[in-house]
Amino acid sequence: MKRSPVHLALLVTVLLAGHALAAQPGPPPAWASIVQLQQQMDTGTLDSRTLARQFLDRIAQIDQAGPTLRAVIETNPDALGLAAALDAGRAKAKPGPLYGIPVLLKDNIDTGDRMLTTAGSLALASAPAARDAGLVERLRKAGALVLGKTNLSEWANFRSSHASSGWSGRGGQTKNPYVLDRNPCGSSAGSGAAVAAGLATVAIGTETDGSIICPAASNGIVGIKPTLGLVSRSGIVPISHSQDTAGPMARSVADAAALLSVIAGSDPRDPATADADRHATDYTRFLDPDGLKGKRIGVVRQLAGAEPNADRVLGQAIALMKAQGAIIVDPVTVPHLSELGGPEMTVLLYEFKHDINAYLATRPKLEVRTLADLIAFDKAHAAQEMPWFGQELFEQAQAKGPLTDKKYTDAQAKAKRLAGAGGIDAALAQYHLDALLAPSWGPAFVTDPVLGDHIVSGDPTVGGASQPAAVAGYPSITVPAGFAHNLPIGIVLFGAKWSEPKLISIAYGFEQHARAWQPPRFLDTVAGKPVATAP
Repeated sequence: MKRSPVHLALLVTVLLAGHALAAQPGPPPAWASIVQLQQQMDTGTLDSRTLARQFLDRIAQIDQAGPTLRAVIETNPDALGLAAALDAGRAKAKPGPLYGIPVLLKDNIDTGDRMLTTAGSLALASAPAARDAGLVERLRKAGALVLGKTNLSEWANFRSSHASSGWSGRGGQTKNPYVLDRNPCGSSAGSGAAVAAGLATVAIGTETDGSIICPAASNGIVGIKPTLGLVSRSGIVPISHSQDTAGPMARSVADAAALLSVIAGSDPRDPATADADRHATDYTRFLDPDGLKGKRIGVVRQLAGAEPNADRVLGQAIALMKAQGAIIVDPVTVPHLSELGGPEMTVLLYEFKHDINAYLATRPKLEVRTLADLIAFDKAHAAQEMPWFGQELFEQAQAKGPLTDKKYTDAQAKAKRLAGAGGIDAALAQYHLDALLAPSWGPAFVTDPVLGDHIVSGDPTVGGASQPAAVAGYPSITVPAGFAHNLPIGIVLFGAKWSEPKLISIAYGFEQHARAWQPPRFLDTVAGKPVATAP
C-alpha cells in the first residue's frame, strides 16, 4: 500500500527515534500513538471502527461513569458509521497519518453535522452549526474521524473573572484525571483532560491566552499554540481576532506535530491566514532526537520563581538540556512583561463584542443574535448558567464602543509592540537565542467553584508563562517535564513568529530524553486512592 509523504516522514522519524512499537493484535491501548495505530491498521489487526468503538466505550466508562471526568460534552452520533466508511475507503485513499484516527474538538469549533457547537452555553444549544470550521474541513479531508466535542470553560473563560476553569452550563465541571479534585485549567480543559485520560488519540484546543498551554501542562500532555494566522479560525466561537488560535493537544510531540501538519494552512474565510500556506509544512520533519544540540535557549526568570515545584522541574529540565548539547543563557530579560495586562484586556473586551456579534450572524437558526442577547439569556436562565459566577466580562465588553475607538486602536498597537518587537523579538535578538524557556504553570490547583480559579490570567507572579506569546501572536509549546505530589508539571518554549519548526525540534529533543509522561491514576486527592476505572 502506498503511503503519503507525510505518513512516511512521520513513520520513519519515529522509527529512527526508537519509539515505534511492532503491531500487536487485538484492541490497542488507550495510550497508543498515531504511528502505532497506523501500523496496526496497515497490518489489518485494527480498523477505525474498532478503534472508535473502544474510545466510545472508554468515554462511557471513565468520562460518564467511574471518575466522571466530564471532559467530553458530546459524542458524534455518526462516529461508527463514519469510521466504517473510512475503513472501506482505506485501500484506495493512500492514507496519511490521521486517516481513521479519532479526534476530539473543543465545543467552540463548528461542525456541520448533528453535533452542537455551544461554547458550553445553553444559549447556543438550540441548533447545530451549518458548516464545518475551516480546520474541521482539513481534518475530514485528511480522513480524521471527528469523535466528539470536549467540555470547556464556558465562553472560553471570558464571561467572568471569578470563573472556575473547565465549568460550563452545558457540561458541568471537568476534572483533572491525575487528581480528581484538582482543576484541569484553561478553557481547553476538556481537550486536555480527555487526551490525558486516553479518551481519544488527539484533540484540538483553542487559546486566547493560556487556554492550550495551561490545560496541556496541568493534564501532563503536549500542547502547541501556533502563530496567529497559521491555523484558520473560521467557524470558531471567538474572543479576540488579535489573539485567538486553535492548536493541537496530544500525548507526544510527534502526535501534536502530525496534527498541526494537517490543520495548518490558508483559508479564504480567515484573512489572518493569508500567509499560512507559505509557512505551513510537514512538521514531523522536525522530530529530531538531537533537537537540543547547539540550540541557544534563554531562561525567562521573570516567569519563574512563583512556585517551588515548578522551579524544581525547570531546574531539572535545564540540566537535561545542557547535557544534550543546548546552550543555556540564564537569565534573560524579556522587556515589558509587566506592561502587557492592561492593553491586553482592553483589546479583548473591545474585540469580544465585535467578534461574537459577527460569529452569531453565521448561526441564523439560534435565537440569540448579539452579545446583548447573551447577557439577557444568562439573566433569564441564571439558575443553570450563573449558579457560581456572573458575567461581568460580558457586561464590560457590551459597554465598549466600535473598533474605531482610539482607546482600542492605541491599546492594540501597544500590546503587539510590547509583546512582539519590543518584547520577544528584542530578547531573542539581544541574546542570539533560538527560543525562550519558562515553567508552563505550577501544579494543578484545587477546583473551587465558589472563589474561582486560584490564578490570575497573564500574571507571571502566579507561574503562568502564556501571556507574552499570546499577546504577540507568536508560537509556544508545552511539554511534560516532571511531577509534584502526583501532579504533572510542564515547561513552555516560545519564540519568534512562524518558529514552529524550531520549537518542535527543541521540544521533541527534550521529550525523548526526559521521558516525563506518565498515565493518570485518577486519584481522588493528591494523597488519596485511585477511583475505579476501565483498563
